[in-house]
Amino acid sequence: MIAFEPRGDLAVVRLDRPEKKNALTPKMLRGLASHVETTLSAKAIVLSGVGDVFCAGFDLGLARDDDGALGSLLEALAAATRALREAPCPVVVSAHGAAIAGGGALLSAADFAVTTPGAKIGYPAVALGISPAVSGPHLAATAGHGPARARLLDPGLIDGRGALRIGMACELAPDAAECEAKALALAEMLAAKPRHALGYTKRWLNELDGSTHAPSLRDALDASVACVGTSEQRDRLAALWARGG
Repeated sequence: MIAFEPRGDLAVVRLDRPEKKNALTPKMLRGLASHVETTLSAKAIVLSGVGDVFCAGFDLGLARDDDGALGSLLEALAAATRALREAPCPVVVSAHGAAIAGGGALLSAADFAVTTPGAKIGYPAVALGISPAVSGPHLAATAGHGPARARLLDPGLIDGRGALRIGMACELAPDAAECEAKALALAEMLAAKPRHALGYTKRWLNELDGSTHAPSLRDALDASVACVGTSEQRDRLAALWARGG
């Protein structure tokens, strides 16, 4: 469910579950983190998704029969986003079609994001009784505290143009194929620069914005995990499944 493709100086990592719109499982997220953490020679990383959608969020169906699934998803998401942020080289995401909930967290943890004008982007999980706080430190560092507050508290979605306007994305592409092509071109441009200079600069930027500080990341994860298993959350998920979601 994670495809890895070395491409010269680039490492291309793709979520590969198109039949489920690349809905995330703990195994996928752990695989993503492992690929990022062990890709030591690449000068840039591209994160994309197979198919027309980058990522539709968590596979919430896993929580139907496993009370521990949601907590495992949140833990694995926290590890994957931290791996992206701490990667020693730039990370560019092709967020085509959709980057919802956990997909939005992956987008925010990257250094650059290319998306499509009509893409659906945001954190609707709060409407299901699931706290998106785990995404907060990276989203605040990417888009600023004001936009991050609005996006995390409002379960509504914005489109790619809105993401570009608030700084969640740096560029738009007309469709999924062109989105990944633009992400690759941007990564190739970055890979042509001295790797050590980019690496030291990225590490300093992470210190400056606090997006890799362990206490804040742990606190954000704890806030999300604190909601797991509440009666309201169970009722809202049950209603979602009853509607066929």
